[in-house]
Amino acid sequence: MDRPFKAYIGLGSNLGEREKTLHEALAHLETRPQILSIRAGTIYQTQALCPQEQPDYLNTVAEIATTEQPKQLLNLLLETEERFGRTRRKTWEPRTLDLDLLLYENVILDEPDLVLPHPQMHLRSFVLRGMMQLNSELKHPLLNRTMHQLAERLNGCDFFLDPDRLQLVSVAGLIGVGKTTLAQRLSEALGGKLIREEYDKNPYLGKVYEGQKDLALDSELFFLSSSATQLRKDRRQRGGIFVSDYAFAKALIYARKWLNTVQLQQYMQMYDSVIQQVHPPVLLIFLQDTVEHCLQRIHQRQRPYEQGIQTEFLESQLRAYEEMFANWKTCPIIRLKAEDCFHPEQVRTLAQEVSFYLAGQKTWKS
Repeated sequence: MDRPFKAYIGLGSNLGEREKTLHEALAHLETRPQILSIRAGTIYQTQALCPQEQPDYLNTVAEIATTEQPKQLLNLLLETEERFGRTRRKTWEPRTLDLDLLLYENVILDEPDLVLPHPQMHLRSFVLRGMMQLNSELKHPLLNRTMHQLAERLNGCDFFLDPDRLQLVSVAGLIGVGKTTLAQRLSEALGGKLIREEYDKNPYLGKVYEGQKDLALDSELFFLSSSATQLRKDRRQRGGIFVSDYAFAKALIYARKWLNTVQLQQYMQMYDSVIQQVHPPVLLIFLQDTVEHCLQRIHQRQRPYEQGIQTEFLESQLRAYEEMFANWKTCPIIRLKAEDCFHPEQVRTLAQEVSFYLAGQKTWKS
């Protein structure tokens, strides 16, 4: 007998008797002579990812031992789908049974009829949750991250590569952490365009740091308008990749820091209107370093209005960032230590990893 190979498959159903279908599909696969064993995880209910409204899915993941080669195993899965009433007419349609080949050993394939690993498994919490049950320390063959690490980036959400969204990567973090340097290097490595926050054009910023709090609202509205112009939705029509050295959502952190109650109410009226005009990122990189290191960089670059920044200010901003990103649902978020992107080779490696979160950067199939 040939050596058995380990593979992982994702199962889903959102039509008919969903749970019964999943159990019967697993039982059917277990009767096939090519399948030596099956170990399945918990069944979860998840919302459909497609833009059209349709019933929720039941999903699970199974680990199998098989003697089949990848393409033959895929054919077996397709035959099983048909056996349980699956029809294929258009993308994102509801289905009685969906079987995805997620991983096959450490095999890497990029062919018209089969891509391994599954091109979007790292974007789906319902897949990674099941993978963690079965083998949490298993590493993605291309991303070289464990299932647990990949799941942490999603905050329990599910995403998909969407070519209709602006392919925007935003770098966020404390003042002095190195956001602009990383964003510039990353945009170059990805062949993209850099979007820099226009702090040097803000006529009020230095005065606010000097203590002129009556100008705080003017300063924050300048940033709000500038950022909205840079990240406006019509940029999508131009195509390509964009990397910004700030996350638009951090505007709220600074507004709540600088503005009094009346000013904040005025600001929020503008913010709620403007945010509708802005494209959210498809990936956020939270760049992290110690407050002490950030202060050292702030002093070294000698921007006059920053020299009064104290440890307490940065610590409060760090808490605000952590609170915001703990509940972040907009896109995947990669937490990155500043020391892990100092060198060109580190940035090139990061760019390769980032490309898996961008639509059109791989010949992946949905």
